[in-house]
Amino acid sequence: MFTGIVLDKGRIVSVAPAAKTSDTRLVVRTALDLSATEIGASIACSGCCLTAVEKGADWFAVEASAETLSKTTLGGWTEGTEINLEPSLKLGQELGGHIVSGHVDGTAQLVSAAAVGGSHRLVFEVPRDFARFIAPKGSVALDGVSLTVNDVEDRPDGACRFAINVIPHTWTATTLGGLVPGDRVNLEIDALARYVARILGK
Repeated sequence: MFTGIVLDKGRIVSVAPAAKTSDTRLVVRTALDLSATEIGASIACSGCCLTAVEKGADWFAVEASAETLSKTTLGGWTEGTEINLEPSLKLGQELGGHIVSGHVDGTAQLVSAAAVGGSHRLVFEVPRDFARFIAPKGSVALDGVSLTVNDVEDRPDGACRFAINVIPHTWTATTLGGLVPGDRVNLEIDALARYVARILGK
């Protein structure tokens, strides 16, 4: 489990086929303190829960399956790509964002970005299948960042657009500040919204 509070912007050092499997091995450079991170521990990489299979003083390696690459933005990561990082939540730690599982549901596409005062308003679009889970004042995780939905617009084609506000700290401390219209981000809908929809049979 994670909170959606990003602790570091890491950078992809290499992307290559894994040695013994058909998966893809990614090596990430980070400023996180990895001294207490054990091999097999989970790390949220731009919202995707991945397992550390090797590590050094300032880097760790993960492996991603073809399924993960196809359902997330990981398939487009190359050497130099910046990603948001968050170690898994430990019991007793402050829950500053919302409960995030690291299980990406799909991707959202940035439609527009505009400065509003000192913050930025970002509008994203998601396919029809996700529209029922997005609600004003609800939570979403975008590239692993816990965010509050400001407003929602249902499109004639069934798609859904929603707006979020990014404060200056989040703008610079995460990869959100580098997004341009057309970019895709990993989307995890709020677990509560998922279960409510299931209970209601919708």
